[in-house]
Amino acid sequence: MTARLDLRFQRVAAEGRAALLTFIMAGDPDTETSSAILAALPAAGADIVELGMPFSDPIADGPAIQGAGRRALEANQTLPATLRMAKQFRAGDPDTPLILMGYYNPIYIYGVEAFLTDAKAAGVDGLIVVDCPPEEDDEICLPTRRAGLAFVRLVAPTTSDDRLPEILANAGGFVYFVSITGITGAAAPDVKLVGEAVARLKRRTKLPIAVGFGVKNPESARAIAETADGVVVGSSIVEAIRLSLDGGAATSSTVVAATELVSKLAQGVRVAQK
Repeated sequence: MTARLDLRFQRVAAEGRAALLTFIMAGDPDTETSSAILAALPAAGADIVELGMPFSDPIADGPAIQGAGRRALEANQTLPATLRMAKQFRAGDPDTPLILMGYYNPIYIYGVEAFLTDAKAAGVDGLIVVDCPPEEDDEICLPTRRAGLAFVRLVAPTTSDDRLPEILANAGGFVYFVSITGITGAAAPDVKLVGEAVARLKRRTKLPIAVGFGVKNPESARAIAETADGVVVGSSIVEAIRLSLDGGAATSSTVVAATELVSKLAQGVRVAQK
């Protein structure tokens, strides 16, 4: 339900701060551990959760998230298993918005209408499908909107003013501004340029603007939160999970490694001045 997203952004705006959006990969390093991390994220300070759908050929992902996807696939994480994770999360948390993020191929194989029906039934609020441009809205974007889910659009630093109306036309939930040119986790964003880009987007849409790619620590999260409506962190959380593993397997510190970092990021976002 897009209402959950709307309410969450309204709530954090009323608190005078940006939302913290956290990404983990479903099934990394295994389904049980991944589910435990997912369930623990809101209490650690995540306002909105993005759950990755592992895929073998992730064109936009940097090494950290690629590695997470490989670990998940090696642990036999499937799209049905990811939807079961989402349903389990929603049963324990009726309020935190949940976004599924990934690529179109697994959804296409699953069947678009069947996937959207099952995603909605699982309590998913929206989708980010990074390889479906506006020219292919009939494939997944418009069906997603008809199903009552938000279809979140990505906007890059290189997106021209002429291109923006097409990208924003069917966007829902929020707009995800990619703060750097390149892959996830590759570099640190230029805070001044991000602020200018957020202001530019706010002139074009009433949707909240969340900024991701390259936000790695509480300091960068705080800086981005001063201008954006939301701050997205993925690669550094996924890397914290990786570093906690022993031979690729979860340890007693794996869930703690993720949640402790999220708590620090949440503190950074919450002290930023809007």
